[in-house]
Amino acid sequence: MRQMHLVGFLQAQNCTNLASSWRHPESRTDFLRADYYQEIGRILEAGKFDLAFFDDRLSMPDRYGSDHHHTIEHGIRCVKLDPVVVLTMMAAATQRLGLGSTASTTYYEPYHVARAFQTLDLMSDGRAAWNVVTSLNDGEAANMGHAEMMAHDARYDRADEFVEVVLGHWDAWEDDALIVDKSSGRFGDGNKVHRLDYRGRFLNSRGPFTVPRSPQGRPVLIQAGSSGRGKAFSARWAELVFVAYHDIASGKRDYDAFKAMVAATGRDPSSVKVATLCNPICAATRAEAEDRAALIEKLPLEIDALSLLSEALNFDFASKGMDEPFTDEEMAGIQGLQAIRDRVVEATGKKNPTVRDFITGSGRGRPKMDMVGGPKEVADKLEAWFTGGACDGFVISATHVPGTYAEFVQFVVPELQRRSLFRKDYSGPTLRDHLGLGRAAHGDWKMAQAAE
Repeated sequence: MRQMHLVGFLQAQNCTNLASSWRHPESRTDFLRADYYQEIGRILEAGKFDLAFFDDRLSMPDRYGSDHHHTIEHGIRCVKLDPVVVLTMMAAATQRLGLGSTASTTYYEPYHVARAFQTLDLMSDGRAAWNVVTSLNDGEAANMGHAEMMAHDARYDRADEFVEVVLGHWDAWEDDALIVDKSSGRFGDGNKVHRLDYRGRFLNSRGPFTVPRSPQGRPVLIQAGSSGRGKAFSARWAELVFVAYHDIASGKRDYDAFKAMVAATGRDPSSVKVATLCNPICAATRAEAEDRAALIEKLPLEIDALSLLSEALNFDFASKGMDEPFTDEEMAGIQGLQAIRDRVVEATGKKNPTVRDFITGSGRGRPKMDMVGGPKEVADKLEAWFTGGACDGFVISATHVPGTYAEFVQFVVPELQRRSLFRKDYSGPTLRDHLGLGRAAHGDWKMAQAAE
């Protein structure tokens, strides 16, 4: 029977992706300590989650008013630790939980990313995943020494080359290249370690790579592009895709269309798992969950939305009045997350929405309150999405830490297991085992690309 996949959506920062989560009375505040993240890892592993995943940006939200003071004062995602380092601490506290993190193709170098994630894969016995992102705002550009951000589609053109280089390096060592024979004095077979010598439009990288292959072959590739160019990128490269579908009917349409895009690249659509974002608020009973939801609904502030919209769309929302429509030029010039812009246009029915329309139409800075209840109510909704063909699993986003994860594992996971929708134990040690992907074969990605 087909089994759903579960991902814990994390931030190595003072809050979850919900900026107001730190204000929740039950949220831990020791987010600068390893145990904060290790406890989350232990909870997710007890719930047999596929992986813990860290989103990341390379700057704090300071696009609103071109100033960071509001970000610090209100705690709007202002602390950002290096997620790969944090994952190594989580790896030490877990044995089976997958470990995924974001790393930018716009500002990092592919050799560095290849080495960091392949090392994490080895140190975790085959549990690593890399979320491929292109970065999206001028704050990130400035922090990384650039005058401005690259144009949207050009970022993806560079990302295509970047992934080719990383995968090329991950394939540099054949599986039996290491010998390590002290008696003969032979450490490895030089004929089984290959130099890349990549020359592209954006990137060059020589090799040979310095990290051998891991128990799962190579880290899993994650992607979350939601623009047309982003979806094409995901269809070509990703093995796990994060989406934010808004209802089952439209989700199924998008899911089917995306799987068709995957097939058109010559890849097996069943080898690419699609997980949609959800904000479950659960408890032992529906009444208790509704009480929890009432508290959570009071936490977000208007400044949260304005700051996060400015960051994500790379546009200073402080430059416009609340009810002032965006001009055609401003709408066309948005180079950040264009899917948010397009969603607001669709939701409001306005070609030129106002700042207020962006706040209400995007839901930025607020949890989606459509999955509130006891074990049965939440499991019913997850089952409807899953069996209705709208996704392969869910990215569980937290309203407070570690409570959201603990409550989901305590109340909802047993109900999903009772319905045979979710595993009762891990089927193997690696993340690829959890995802049903099998060990990555040497050079398998080249075959898929050749079929395009």
